[in-house]
Amino acid sequence: MSQPGLTGKSHDIPKRLIWAAWLKVKGNGGAAGADGVTIEQFETRLADNLYRLWNRMSSGSYFPGPVRAVEIPKKGGVRILGIPNEVISTRFG
Repeated sequence: MSQPGLTGKSHDIPKRLIWAAWLKVKGNGGAAGADGVTIEQFETRLADNLYRLWNRMSSGSYFPGPVRAVEIPKKGGVRILGIPNEVISTRFG
């Protein structure tokens, strides 16, 4: 009896989707992430960084970090806002 093997990636994520997300982050003037990497630092090896991110996401080895709750003052109280708190590092060298 043989075991079925994995064929291909576990998630079909088009590379153009990662590129479109990058353009949105850059267009919004995204701040440094939890790993401290700025947009400018990420861009120095943009193709490598985007490929590695895509590869981790499409292979199923990317797991987002926990969400941090932040209280935002509102009229009559506060509202809880969830802030992504990524623990992964994009410092690839």
